[in-house]
Amino acid sequence: ETQKGAIKAENPRHEDQRKRMTFQLPSLNYGYEALEPHIDGTTMTIHHTKHHNTYVTKMNAAVGACPELGSMDLLTLNQKIGTSEIPADQMTNVRNNGGGHWNHSFFWTVLAPPSSTNGPSSELKAAIDGAFGSMDEMKSKFNAAAAGRFGSGWAWLGVEEGGKLTITSTANQDNPLMANVVDQACIPVLGLDVWEHAYYLKYQNKRPEYIQNFWSVVNWEAVNGYYAEATQGKAPKL
Repeated sequence: ETQKGAIKAENPRHEDQRKRMTFQLPSLNYGYEALEPHIDGTTMTIHHTKHHNTYVTKMNAAVGACPELGSMDLLTLNQKIGTSEIPADQMTNVRNNGGGHWNHSFFWTVLAPPSSTNGPSSELKAAIDGAFGSMDEMKSKFNAAAAGRFGSGWAWLGVEEGGKLTITSTANQDNPLMANVVDQACIPVLGLDVWEHAYYLKYQNKRPEYIQNFWSVVNWEAVNGYYAEATQGKAPKL
């Protein structure tokens, strides 16, 4: 069942047009109001159908202007930022909009209605304890990274090349898959959007409160799956 407010094809011609697009706005696995009271339905509706959809639209325009971009999937495009495989005149466009599309597609999957998931797996819990000392310490460090990101950006929990968990943050729509342009590369297993459009309607300038409440809507089943894949060197293909 499509969630309330989702974009639907109005007729077969429009549906065929969507099928020809290289990138599409993903559906959510929950309704826009399902994350309340922690993330409000109005914010989710605008965030998904307006902000995220804009990144998708601009990426499809980029492919129209530079068809060779269409030979790469979204994950590869993000991993190739800062290399010669992305044409120089499209680099900023792909970095902002390809990054925005991947980041948001990932973000929706690590969210779930409150109290609907069971927490970290035993494997992930052991890795968190090993890297940070405890779950509380991990959350504290993650919260600090999210709160301390100046302006717009993201906070991430991810797996480094050596297999250890790490926490980092990125500016704008960058992510840790962009190893050639970010300070700390890793495979993300959890991410939080700290752009104001993600929280301002409900929280205004109280970003730390939004960050704290985020933990009530984390989809730990998804995070556990991403962690298991990341330990094998596999990044999420969305």
